[in-house]
Amino acid sequence: MTTADPRAIRRLANELARPRQDIEAAFVAVGGRLTDGAALLSKLSKLFEALPQVLGGAQVEEASTHLRAVASRAEQLATTFTQEKSDLARLAEVVAAANAPISDLKRAVKMMGIVSVNARVTAAGIVGDSEDFDVFTTDIATLSDSATRTIQDFAQVYRQLTAEVDRATNQRARFEAAHADTLTHLGSSLGATLSALEQQRAVALESSAETGRVSRQIVGRIGSAVMSLQVGDATRQRIEHAELALTSLADLIEGHAAWGQTLPGEQHETALAAFSNLQYQQIVGTAESFAQEVGQAEADLSALAADADTIMARSRDFHGDEHGASSAIASLSAQLRKAVTILADFEAERNKLEIVGQAVQETVRTLLEHVEAVQEIEANMRLVSLNAAVRCAQLGPRGASLTVIATQLRELTSDTVVAAETAMARLDESSTLAGVFGAASDQGSGQIGQLEEQANLALDILSRLDQSLADALKRLNSDGPKVLGLLEAAAHCLSGQSAMAETLDDIAIATAALSTQDPPTAMTTELAAILEALRRSYTMEAERQIHDRLLVAAGNAAGPGSASQEETEASEDLAEFML
Repeated sequence: MTTADPRAIRRLANELARPRQDIEAAFVAVGGRLTDGAALLSKLSKLFEALPQVLGGAQVEEASTHLRAVASRAEQLATTFTQEKSDLARLAEVVAAANAPISDLKRAVKMMGIVSVNARVTAAGIVGDSEDFDVFTTDIATLSDSATRTIQDFAQVYRQLTAEVDRATNQRARFEAAHADTLTHLGSSLGATLSALEQQRAVALESSAETGRVSRQIVGRIGSAVMSLQVGDATRQRIEHAELALTSLADLIEGHAAWGQTLPGEQHETALAAFSNLQYQQIVGTAESFAQEVGQAEADLSALAADADTIMARSRDFHGDEHGASSAIASLSAQLRKAVTILADFEAERNKLEIVGQAVQETVRTLLEHVEAVQEIEANMRLVSLNAAVRCAQLGPRGASLTVIATQLRELTSDTVVAAETAMARLDESSTLAGVFGAASDQGSGQIGQLEEQANLALDILSRLDQSLADALKRLNSDGPKVLGLLEAAAHCLSGQSAMAETLDDIAIATAALSTQDPPTAMTTELAAILEALRRSYTMEAERQIHDRLLVAAGNAAGPGSASQEETEASEDLAEFML
């Protein structure tokens, strides 16, 4: 009879249940976390892999075209602004230059008034009541008063013109002081930001390639991790088989049947030696395989977590910081809004200049009418002077003083015409310069509105793209830590599993200690049938190999009724097929 205690054997079977349950629970948890993490990671990868296609699509090309038009027009407007500044300065200079001949004109008219008074006084002292000298007493005074009023009106209109030009010059100076830097650098700034956008698109393509590479690597690692995690199920099955073998051994020793067989008491020691040595080898083999595979699984999960961290870091680098502040799209949108405002201000400023130009031209036309009046007065004065000369000739020596006065009036009248024409020569140039403002405004009419429309279209496109990037980054910041947490937790779940191999080794040693005998070299028909039934319960090739290495030779040496070599091989082939 055997000295082995069935309770001790069952206790060892129960001790195997604890690591089996722990391993099963750990690997189920690892599998769940790996599945969830891989699913989230797959969504994030697809999300960021799609972004470069969006950035490189037709919409961005359309937005870039609009932006180049805005940038180009901004540079043209900056050039126009500089030219208009020069033209406005020239206009102010020309208008100011008319001041001298106008002053001469006013002085000549003033002198005409004095001379007309002298003519009236002198004529009154020379001629009598019977003589007709209205030319000196009335006509000259009338023409002089008319000339004075005309020149006063002329001077008044000129002062208005000067004030208008000065106001336009000061207003443009203030505008330039407020917008000089932005207007000068607007075109180049937009160009630089467009280049940044192109660079970001290039980075996106590079990032996409890297993301694709890492994604494929992640797929491989997930596959490797899944394969490694199969060791949990394999180990569970092998431990279950060891539990079954030990429980069946206890049943046999207690006289119960196992696999439909019972053993006589004299075969218990042989069965104990066979089972204890066999299960020692099976449990040790399970522990060795588990230790090796769980280490590989832990390494795969750690590498997977590192790859996930890499792909998310690449995605953050692609978009910018967490708030997207460094995004070229966000920067370009801000610049475009500023550009639209500046261009609108510039258009308003140029409209004001056009109004000034129209006012200058209208004023010059008014002044021209006054000059025509001066010329008409000069013609009438010449007629009056000629009449005065005839009257003076009739008076003889008494009319000498009036002759001098008539001569002075002719000279002064000629001076007024010369001064007026000189002033108009200057003002005609100012009218030509003012006409340039109007022509430039007509040429650019509506362009600012078109540019603003183009800029708004680009803004709309870029805003939607920027929102897509922001949503992707928000999703990354939300799900990224979850992915890393799941994968790191999965790896952490396996970090303590290597200790299970030591536990299994301890149970294997206790199992070997159940018998001090070596494995039998020959077996009875009953024991061979039981062990063959045990072999058929295996699902792992490694189990069958250990079994065969220890017991097949002994089984072949069994007496009549034992399993034949052909039956053993057929059973092995069927088991392999089923596995």
